[in-house]
Amino acid sequence: MIVIAGIVSGAIIGALIAKRRGGKPADLAQHAAAAAMAFGVVAMIATVLIDRLAG
Repeated sequence: MIVIAGIVSGAIIGALIAKRRGGKPADLAQHAAAAAMAFGVVAMIATVLIDRLAG
């Protein structure tokens, strides 16, 4: 669940950053995809750490 939230929030944040910088639709898609992957990896690491520490 954390990973899905990370991917979705990353895509939204990436698209907003590209839009604020005046990007075209392809730029929005690229920024959204890159941020979604980055946030997804961070969320996956957080999930593994939480699982390991919880027991």
